[in-house]
Amino acid sequence: MRRILLQIMYTLLACCMGVGFAGATELVVVSGDRSPGYSEAAQTIAADWLRPGVDKSEAQILFLTDASALDAPSLSAAKIIVTLGSEALQKVLAKDLRVPVIAALIPKAGFERIVREQAKRPSTPVVALYLEQPFPRQVELLKLALPDAKKVGVLWGAESGMQAGSLLAGLQARGMELVSGYVGGTNNLFSGLKAVLDDTDVLLAVPDPQVYNGSSISNVLLATYRARVPVVAFSPAYVRAGALLSLHSTPKQIGQQAVQMARALQLGSGAVSSQYPSDYTIVLNDHVARSLGLNLDEQSLTERLRRWEKRP
Repeated sequence: MRRILLQIMYTLLACCMGVGFAGATELVVVSGDRSPGYSEAAQTIAADWLRPGVDKSEAQILFLTDASALDAPSLSAAKIIVTLGSEALQKVLAKDLRVPVIAALIPKAGFERIVREQAKRPSTPVVALYLEQPFPRQVELLKLALPDAKKVGVLWGAESGMQAGSLLAGLQARGMELVSGYVGGTNNLFSGLKAVLDDTDVLLAVPDPQVYNGSSISNVLLATYRARVPVVAFSPAYVRAGALLSLHSTPKQIGQQAVQMARALQLGSGAVSSQYPSDYTIVLNDHVARSLGLNLDEQSLTERLRRWEKRP
């Protein structure tokens, strides 16, 4: 009996001190996999969340590649959950934990679909930190990098196509046209791509796994290179594969902003809404730029774009 009482007392004391028990966990990051990008974002979130003197049990990382991740006691005990990727968000919402969720590294269209699918479930407060950049920022970069471009081609999938109206308005406001191609239904990738490449000055890639994925990107970039149509992408991997440039937020930048959102939720300082990345990076493929006769510089483009965003 004495041993049992001592064990209970030790457990209560440890929980109050926040040492290694699920009840002390403030923030849990659920990552879709252990890929370098997801892992860097997860590690950034965990490290930035922990301040000097704070026990490490207050931030934990769970990977869906681990069979027991969604059954971990720390997930049920979390005060705030950050998900990385679409699969992580779907599986966390299915658990119906009634814990505030910040969904990061997820396209806007995919996030909205998942939330719609969960509409019949009891409400879990969830906001997004979108993967893609806001359209006004993308349009301004197009103007800075390719001032002579008038026709902007975009390949839309079933999800991303719902955003076409927003991009169209932004392009028209800057004197540019939208040339759309659609993938899905009776339209395959190459019929949509041909429709765009036949009448466009630049291809703007938007995140949609139906359009851009591991099996399609090399063929898309090869076709655009042959057509001498530059590609402005949303990932540095695409620049390495042959896109002209990429406007994206690094996993570290996403992780830092996710922590800012989580802190605001923790402190209860007003409503936290879904948002686009605030910080970003531009990466240029010098070889492709030279082959297209373009004289571009990453640092100059970044500085000019930041000055535009800071305008009154």
